[in-house]
Amino acid sequence: MVLGFSIALIVFSLLLMLLVLMHKGKGGGLSDMFGGGMQSSVGGSSVAERNLDRITVVVGLLWAVCIVALGIMMKTS
Repeated sequence: MVLGFSIALIVFSLLLMLLVLMHKGKGGGLSDMFGGGMQSSVGGSSVAERNLDRITVVVGLLWAVCIVALGIMMKTS
């Protein structure tokens, strides 16, 4: 069981990093330093951005659940 949650935690961690990097920079900070602040004429649709936000939140919650579950299993064993 611990192995399954450990593997899930690694997968969710990598997926969460990818999803966070896919977000559009809001201006200021490191995103501007690496070219994220440039405005594109094409732009992203707001529906796609909202869906990306929702997916990121769900994956973040699953990541947190895996951490809590692993903590409980490690404490009881």
